[in-house]
Amino acid sequence: MALQDFGLIGLAVMGANLALNIESRGFSVSVYNRTKEVTDEFMEKRAQGRNLHATYSPEQFVASLSRPRRILVMVKAGAPVDAVISQLKPMLEPGDILIDGGNSLYADTVRRTQELEATGLRFIGMGVSGGEEGALKGPSLMPGGTAEAYTALEPILTKIAAQVDDGPCVTYIGPGGAGHYVKMVHNGIEYGDMQLIAEAYDLLKNVVGLNHHQLQEVFTAWNKTDELDSFLIKITAQIFGYVDPDTHQALVESILDEAGQKGTGRWTVMSALELGIPIPTMTAAVNARIASSYKAERIAASKQLQGPTAQLEGDANAFIDRVRDALYCSKICSYAQGMALLSAASKEYSFNLNLSEISRIWKGGCIIQARFLGKIKKAFADDPELSNLLLAPEFKQTILDRQAAWREVVATGSEDWHSGPSL
Repeated sequence: MALQDFGLIGLAVMGANLALNIESRGFSVSVYNRTKEVTDEFMEKRAQGRNLHATYSPEQFVASLSRPRRILVMVKAGAPVDAVISQLKPMLEPGDILIDGGNSLYADTVRRTQELEATGLRFIGMGVSGGEEGALKGPSLMPGGTAEAYTALEPILTKIAAQVDDGPCVTYIGPGGAGHYVKMVHNGIEYGDMQLIAEAYDLLKNVVGLNHHQLQEVFTAWNKTDELDSFLIKITAQIFGYVDPDTHQALVESILDEAGQKGTGRWTVMSALELGIPIPTMTAAVNARIASSYKAERIAASKQLQGPTAQLEGDANAFIDRVRDALYCSKICSYAQGMALLSAASKEYSFNLNLSEISRIWKGGCIIQARFLGKIKKAFADDPELSNLLLAPEFKQTILDRQAAWREVVATGSEDWHSGPSL
């Protein structure tokens, strides 16, 4: 039997889509999942006619791979990753490469790197962003570990990553847990970004009084601007246009206002506290997610704690423009806080992070992809020692020009009862 170029363990949606992505770029792939039925279903449906090879035991999986073996592990972070490593370790040989593509805590990645490389094995902790679609069509990849291990993987990673105008959305991030640290902060920025969009929605709906058709028009228009063109604004506009087939009402009106979290946002806040870096936007976003989970308590409180309803004075279209300006200024702050945290961690943990290059690989494939990341890339390329993104010439001028609108929107939000304890 011919040996396969690459191996992947874990055929949940992300793992299955990455296997299909890798195979579509010209590499043969062995797959293994601890549940045989999952493997069989994948092979019978999505893998039909593809250069994908099913295996049904760790021994068969390892034996199917060419040397040095390159194995991507896509299982739940924490103990499951350690379990897979312990199972594979006795079967592997010096020079083989294990890649953890889950949302692992960077400290766990540091530990695993030290343990595995002491035995001659190579280990990469790689952040993968883009969700199901990104995994299939091209994600943003953030691999950390030894540079030599990345070099061995580079021919594959550069082909499966999202492609933008200035190259594939992958780069060597740094040693040890650097890749997972950067992915963690990416997710913290994402939390902040989504919370800001939610607050803009709240103001437009409950202060201006826009319905879902009007909201779709506003967000669609915003997504055509240099400032707000982004994946999250795009899908927000699409959500407003989606009608629930059962109720024939806007789906957004049926979604429960309760958000979960995977832990990366919380880890970002904890790391910022340890390093002494203020990230108020991301901290507020994590707190909002936690508060949202107390649905029953919030309903009970709303019957006793009520606030005033904001009254919009003046032109509605002018206020919508001010919300747009406030959203952009706030988004800049979310990214600026993330970059400040990455800069501090780079020094503390000797990651030697290239913030310009990190901004570049976030331009495509990932959840926080946005047109203005090109401006962030340029800001750090022009001044690698930039102390804070808000002080880069273009962003500084943006804040100065839009600060009055920003302050007015925040003041209006503080008067809006939807921002108070009744929710």
